[in-house]
Amino acid sequence: MVKKFLFTIIVILALFTGLLFPSIYLFVEEKYTFLSSKIPEITNNLIWKVSFICHISFGGLSLVIGWIQFVEKLRKKNIILHRIIGKLYILSVIISSLTAIYIGFFANGGFISASGFICLGVLWFTTTMIALISIKNGNIKKHQNFMTYSYACTFAAVTLRLWIPLLNSLLRSPELAYLIVAWLCWIPNIIVAYFINKHRNTIKE
Repeated sequence: MVKKFLFTIIVILALFTGLLFPSIYLFVEEKYTFLSSKIPEITNNLIWKVSFICHISFGGLSLVIGWIQFVEKLRKKNIILHRIIGKLYILSVIISSLTAIYIGFFANGGFISASGFICLGVLWFTTTMIALISIKNGNIKKHQNFMTYSYACTFAAVTLRLWIPLLNSLLRSPELAYLIVAWLCWIPNIIVAYFINKHRNTIKE
């Protein structure tokens, strides 16, 4: 019961974040969004702008569809649908993670925040590719484990937005909060994913 409740909360947060925030950046004026904190030299750069749009759009898509892959009944009932969604998820992550690595170099806060977001992008891409290679090699257990890590990285889009207001309230310093959240938005997620994998593997053994 608790497991289903927690999963429902994850789904609601994933859908809300994955649908709302890309829409904000696509349809709301920049001066009313996070982009207002970026210097014009960055926002006027075509490569950065395209990368940012690709990152939020495909990142939002991966967030919205990724959780479906963890619904065991659906996965067993319709393996074809599972594979289609899986391919779309992997493509979305590849595009969003690679563009995340690029725009990470321009993150507010300098080296500390930039390295946090770049590490997240690299880990996101790597875990997803390992999951893909594993299923192609017929290693279902490894595929499931690394897909869990992959979606933990994807879910950083949600946890970032949960941590930011809390850190701002506690620290009273948006600059310091941003430096911390660049790491805090994904490291706890990976730790949780580790224990989820450990629990699942123990049950199957």
